[in-house]
Amino acid sequence: MHLTSVPVLLAIAAIFMLAGLVKGVIGMGLPTVAIGLLGLMMPPAQAAALLIVPSLFSNLWQAAVGGHARELTSRLWPLFVGLCIGAAFGAVYLSHRAEGTATMWLGIALFVYALLGLFKIDFKVPARREGPIGFVCGIFTGAIAVTTGVFAIPMVPYLQGLHLDRHRLVQALGLAFTVSTVALAAALQHTGEFHADIVWPSLAALVAVLIGMRLGQWVRGRIRPETFRLCFFIGLMLLGAHLALRTWL
Repeated sequence: MHLTSVPVLLAIAAIFMLAGLVKGVIGMGLPTVAIGLLGLMMPPAQAAALLIVPSLFSNLWQAAVGGHARELTSRLWPLFVGLCIGAAFGAVYLSHRAEGTATMWLGIALFVYALLGLFKIDFKVPARREGPIGFVCGIFTGAIAVTTGVFAIPMVPYLQGLHLDRHRLVQALGLAFTVSTVALAAALQHTGEFHADIVWPSLAALVAVLIGMRLGQWVRGRIRPETFRLCFFIGLMLLGAHLALRTWL
């Protein structure tokens, strides 16, 4: 697929604008929506490469706001180390896997993510085991991220299980997603997926995300976030099921 052709660029921009809109309304879902829809037209690894620039930009901003970066980093460093190790293992696996298998795992990851969000399944992480559990969650999240481009499972449920206050949780997610994005970029560079050809598509995606987030903020004042959230997770579950089953049909 020629990423710089006009029809492909327009499709990429539309997908990232929709993903930005979702994030603007409910504060999450940008990478998941983008990867899920891009997975309909390209391999997950190529979709993940397009995600790097817009994701890193938005996550750096989220990580910088809140004033708790040092406190959260000292608490979450085992998770961050695990993310880097998992991404390294995933990079080795990524270069040897079939495209169809990757698409199937992307679909499964999206389905599980939507299921957890739809039913609001809550976890509680024991304080004494935060470090070891975070390290293991980081390894699995890093490996899954390189394989599918989705870096939410099991990291997001883990962070929610720490029961941080709202502001600390938002900043913790920003920090974790920033580390995940950098680790994913390094892994994709190693496998040859992150190259100069994605510069223009990535910039188009970044502009589209910013527009979409602004539209999402406008929509948020005119629709109940819970209603939008319900539709989002149902749609994501159907998309995940389609991608997972497409390999077998």
